[in-house]
Amino acid sequence: MIHRNRLARHARTLAGVSLALLLTACAGAPAVAPQRSALAHWTPSPNFNVRKAQLIVLHHTSIGDAGAALRVLRTRNSEGPVSAHYLVEMDGRIDQLVDESRRAWHAGAARWGDMTDINSSSIGIEIDNDGVSAFTPAQIQALIALLGDITSRLGIPRQAVVGHGDIAPGRKNDPSALFPWATLARYGFGLWPDATLLPAPTGFDSLAAIRLVGYDVSNPRNAIIAFHRHYRGMESPALDATDAAILYSLQRKLMAPRQ
Repeated sequence: MIHRNRLARHARTLAGVSLALLLTACAGAPAVAPQRSALAHWTPSPNFNVRKAQLIVLHHTSIGDAGAALRVLRTRNSEGPVSAHYLVEMDGRIDQLVDESRRAWHAGAARWGDMTDINSSSIGIEIDNDGVSAFTPAQIQALIALLGDITSRLGIPRQAVVGHGDIAPGRKNDPSALFPWATLARYGFGLWPDATLLPAPTGFDSLAAIRLVGYDVSNPRNAIIAFHRHYRGMESPALDATDAAILYSLQRKLMAPRQ
């Protein structure tokens, strides 16, 4: 009887040690903290994969109804499931649908510079807008605050902010030509030309400069229209001297030595 009691006590001791070691191991394992903005309301969508971001892509919803946009971004729809990390509503409310460490489904077939799997390398931000109306001041101020928050936390370069139409020329046109890229540039977001433009030198290759900025120029016409939408608020397919001056400024910025 004494022998059995000793065995029982020994077994209980071993079990206690094993449990203590297990709890210590669990406590020592670093938890993966969710990457979410304190500025946004967490409204989760299941439409994502895991990934790391280097780029921020801006969209407009084409709906003009935040409730309807949220439903589309959080459910399956007729064209398949889509999502974005954030939705900026007209009154400036920010909804976060997907954790920043996850791969939201917002870009589709797209390219920017050497990046081809844009969903795996970007943060997607939808802006509640019907595509033909002006963006509200509250939206733009909320977006600027959100961009500052995301870029500072994730280490994304502040100039790495583009539109869906930039990464998918000819296929997408959002955000529209009404989007105020110049306002974002005043806060340091996105690549933007100098206020005073210098004429491009003789022989300057505008299409090569468009490619250097990041556009896919396999279809030059589509690339030029996308460039015009972003930098001149129009959708003409013809390049002119002003375009050359803008592109010359952008090229100098991109080729300048890093400080």
